[in-house]
Amino acid sequence: MAIIPKKHEMPSQAPEVRAHNFSEVALGYTADIAVEEANRCLNCKNRPCVAGCPVNINIPDFIAKIKENDFEGAYQIISKTSSLPAVCGRVCPQESQCEARCTLGIRFEPVGIGRLERFVADYHNNNVDAVPEKLSDNGHRVAVVGSGPSGLTCAGDLAKKGYKVTVYEALHTAGGVLVYGIPEFRLPKAIVAKEVDTLKKLGVDVETNVVIGKTLTIDELFEDGFEAVFIGSGAGLPNFMGIPGESLKGVYSANEFLTRSNLMKAYRDDPVTPIMKGGKVAVVGGGNVAMDAARTALRLGAEKVYIVYRRSMEELPARAEEVEHAKEEGIDFRLLNNPVEILGYNNPEDPRDPKNGFVTGMRCIKMELSEPDESGRRRPVPIEGSEFELDVDTVIMAIGTSPNPLIKNTTEGLEVNRRGGIIVNEDGLTSRNAVYAGGDAVTGAATVISAMGAGKVAAKAIDEYLSKAD
Repeated sequence: MAIIPKKHEMPSQAPEVRAHNFSEVALGYTADIAVEEANRCLNCKNRPCVAGCPVNINIPDFIAKIKENDFEGAYQIISKTSSLPAVCGRVCPQESQCEARCTLGIRFEPVGIGRLERFVADYHNNNVDAVPEKLSDNGHRVAVVGSGPSGLTCAGDLAKKGYKVTVYEALHTAGGVLVYGIPEFRLPKAIVAKEVDTLKKLGVDVETNVVIGKTLTIDELFEDGFEAVFIGSGAGLPNFMGIPGESLKGVYSANEFLTRSNLMKAYRDDPVTPIMKGGKVAVVGGGNVAMDAARTALRLGAEKVYIVYRRSMEELPARAEEVEHAKEEGIDFRLLNNPVEILGYNNPEDPRDPKNGFVTGMRCIKMELSEPDESGRRRPVPIEGSEFELDVDTVIMAIGTSPNPLIKNTTEGLEVNRRGGIIVNEDGLTSRNAVYAGGDAVTGAATVISAMGAGKVAAKAIDEYLSKAD
């Protein structure tokens, strides 16, 4: 049978329709499409795709099950190593991981591994309501700080080994960045809730509205009888540029903007939390978070949305698929531009004027890329005399985040690097005995799947550590 050179297209909402709703953009493969895509897999003996997966999913074997129309069998293979298959199938950068290693990709487009993973997970969630098998309690208790991808993965792996695990989440809903950071149109919150519910059926306890470092400290967790702690608190501290005008009304960090929309449902007609809607919006940054913020602003009714990024399209760090979706929806990319000041309205004659202090525009400067340095990276350099004003009402800063310093500041002996990331060894062990960490709390903002990989590594190390105590 001749090889189909291109992966099957993902059925999606039309751009002119989806730009005005929060329903999921990608509609998912049908069973027939999934089988056809699975048949593109060469079933290589050396399995390079597995090496490209941070959690080492047995990719050829689960795809082989799809070829046989055994979709539940495929799910069972994935779930042996991944606690969040429906999530990973939607938001993982497969193009730079498993699919980047696909042998078929040498001559043709790689197999759509992520799309197949999503199909299998959705099939299971829609058709199977089996309660996962719980192992008998092994007598050990582990606390997990944070219910994002690293925390949920660590909790799930330990629960499958019989540990009594309690996850502590600072917000009122479990899921971490999966619920407050990633928009509904990319990752429906019902999907996250389903994955969390699966972990609860395994015996994982989830306590929300608990801020470790305030409500409880790491030391108090040990005093309460936990024998090990995993810190997966993420990187929720937003970065700003330090330019004039960032304190004006209408300037958001992407974290705040997305949390208000995603978690607090500010897009509703009767929201419990306010958010600025409509007008002209500038999103500063070029990563996936910037794409999420820009596309969310559009769906909230913005008449015009700009992406302002200081490098060119070639250096844009966001996933190609997200950039393409943003372009299709009408997002205006202003590349090789950088903000230097956010402008605001001020009426000195009437200090009570309600428009005082609101954003009226953003002054930018054009950039050019220098010659490559020793690392091969081209540094953006301002072009003298090229400043101009962009007419906007809202500015969203999406230039990265750092680990929250709360846990570090309330935990004696916990070493961090100059960026605030918790220092760990290859097993995820911190400078404190029996305290492990992983994900964005260690690396700073990174991918969901890399955080999951760190959770798996730490779970394995915790199991080895506590097993020695028996």
